[in-house]
Amino acid sequence: MNAANPEPATHWVLTLSCPDRPGIVHAVAGAIATSGGNITESQQFGDPETGLFFMRVQVEGDLTQNELETAIAPVAEQFTMSWLVDRVGRPMRTLVLGSTTEHCVGDLLNRAHSQRLPIDIVGMVSNHTVLRPLAEFYGVGFHHVPVTKATKAEAEARLLELVEELDVELVVLARYMQILSDEVCTALAGRVINIHHSFLPSFKGARPYAQAHDRGVKLIGATAHYATASLDEGPIIEQDVERVTHADDVTELVAIGQDVERRVLARAVRWHAEHRVLLNGHRTVVFR
Repeated sequence: MNAANPEPATHWVLTLSCPDRPGIVHAVAGAIATSGGNITESQQFGDPETGLFFMRVQVEGDLTQNELETAIAPVAEQFTMSWLVDRVGRPMRTLVLGSTTEHCVGDLLNRAHSQRLPIDIVGMVSNHTVLRPLAEFYGVGFHHVPVTKATKAEAEARLLELVEELDVELVVLARYMQILSDEVCTALAGRVINIHHSFLPSFKGARPYAQAHDRGVKLIGATAHYATASLDEGPIIEQDVERVTHADDVTELVAIGQDVERRVLARAVRWHAEHRVLLNGHRTVVFR
């Protein structure tokens, strides 16, 4: 590479959380500067309720991931940090789970295929076969894993096998109409995003749009959150709403709601894949 066309610098993202105390930002910035990195983006938040500090930094420079990690390691030890370094824009290996409705699954596949979402969908799992043609259209491996009361444990074991075999980093429940067991939620803690078709905590469980219509709501929404052992109560990543009126029947509410679901889920997946979401107990810190 000649001087007129120098090799571009590598762009890294560093995320961290630790007990809050003075000097964290100064120490992190100093370590990055010493390693030859240049900070191109920096966001931080100190939570007075939990006493925790959160930070997301993007670093550009002619340095390897190992060199940046080596520079940060002493600081991380000093401040008792949980931390991660990754390449900016690296597609996150993602497994999508769906049942019969295709609006969320199809939207994720389309966004990933057109490179508008920083994920690599390495497979689709479904307890039905309805979505197989959609997966095949996008060239994504389809795995039919039926689930009954008698076979639930076997089905979940197969799911965890696929996570291991495909080197999956993120699992997305794109209207997957099965409840994951406590064991699976624990094994994949912080790595499973679910889209709930209502503005949580309202209208949990089945038929939320019918519940909403019965209550005469004027706003409907969707919630993307991390799946936990507590049904629909995991840390919330993103929410959105749309205004509706008394003239909208259940069918119209479903159509409006599905559009909100697509948008909310895509944003949550993007922010997770870009390491913009940090867990803060039963809540999240989202650096947008």
